[in-house]
Amino acid sequence: MANARDLDIIIYGATGFTGRLVAEYLAHQYKGRTDAPRWAMAGRSAAKLAEVRDLIDAPGDTPLIVADADDPASLDAMAARTAVVLTTVGPYQLYGSGLVAACVRAGTAYADLCGEPGWMREMIDTHEDAAKASGARITFSCGFDSIPFDLGVLFLQAEAVRRHGKPAPRVKGRVRKMAGGASGGTIASLTETLKAVAKKPSLALLLKSSFALTPGFEGPTQPTGLIPEYDGATGTWTAPFVMAPINTKNVHRTNYLLGHPWGTDLVYDEMVMTTIGDAGKAMAEAMAKANPFGDSKLQPGEGPSKEERDNGFYDILFIGEYPDGTTVRASVQGDRDPGYGSTSKMLAETGMALLENKGAGGVWTPGALLGDTLIQRLTANAGLTFRIEE
Repeated sequence: MANARDLDIIIYGATGFTGRLVAEYLAHQYKGRTDAPRWAMAGRSAAKLAEVRDLIDAPGDTPLIVADADDPASLDAMAARTAVVLTTVGPYQLYGSGLVAACVRAGTAYADLCGEPGWMREMIDTHEDAAKASGARITFSCGFDSIPFDLGVLFLQAEAVRRHGKPAPRVKGRVRKMAGGASGGTIASLTETLKAVAKKPSLALLLKSSFALTPGFEGPTQPTGLIPEYDGATGTWTAPFVMAPINTKNVHRTNYLLGHPWGTDLVYDEMVMTTIGDAGKAMAEAMAKANPFGDSKLQPGEGPSKEERDNGFYDILFIGEYPDGTTVRASVQGDRDPGYGSTSKMLAETGMALLENKGAGGVWTPGALLGDTLIQRLTANAGLTFRIEE
């Protein structure tokens, strides 16, 4: 069946804000290259797809595919035509289940930008066995949540093992600097998750656990990350980080899927660094009380200007600690705003890595499935830097 597929990658949701950026990236980054994929744009309206194709200066013969989350037959037809589907159509708990099921049936690789752990766990429980059987590689959280963190820990632990012969049992993720806010889709996803918890209170316990995505495994108690604290490892005060609840779950799932190479006792948390002294404490306390999304009125499909995206960036420090006080440090930087500019490039390169790295079927994280292949692609093409810090 795979030999009959006429496409390598389909971008589903290409008329939305982030989907358009993914399509624009593929159109320009791989223009004229020998490794250019055969790709297409998909969405509900052929007219809007054609409009976006022209707007981003994609080739005039770029295939346009009409597919709708409410039309399972259209999703099946789309999944059957391609090796990989990249979807930006969220919130995924509202619009994603049908596409995951279609990709599992077709044995098609799937990648999204999901930060909705309740839905992700539902998809794991529902589709893990079938995905393994069909060869479908279902890969969640392929944007700012959670690739820089997932791959950052992977990168750090490889160096820790190289230096010390064993992984660091305690890892800290610390956001040193960041410019650029959350996307409208992220805000909508959080809203829908809160609605789901209201309907099903037991979901709150799942969301609270750092091991919500590791069925059958529960590791040691983890830091809550909810209270400002002084961090001796950085010499600064730290504040809660809004993406930590999804990133920490994905890091533990990567460790779980790989057979716990970082140990079954791994402790991992994420915080935002402020500064030193009383000023740092006051800043951390203010951040803890603030609405993490500010006064954003962004709706799904909306986003910042190109200038704002280009001026955005992020810098994340990872510290591996051993009981004897030994440490290993690494960092991940991105050259665009996290919510849109960098996220769109990360999703596109995940699609390229899925073409390059065949792997086994199942429900994956980017780190567990694609690992070093994806790090190399992001470094070469997408403006990310992975660095060991002395």
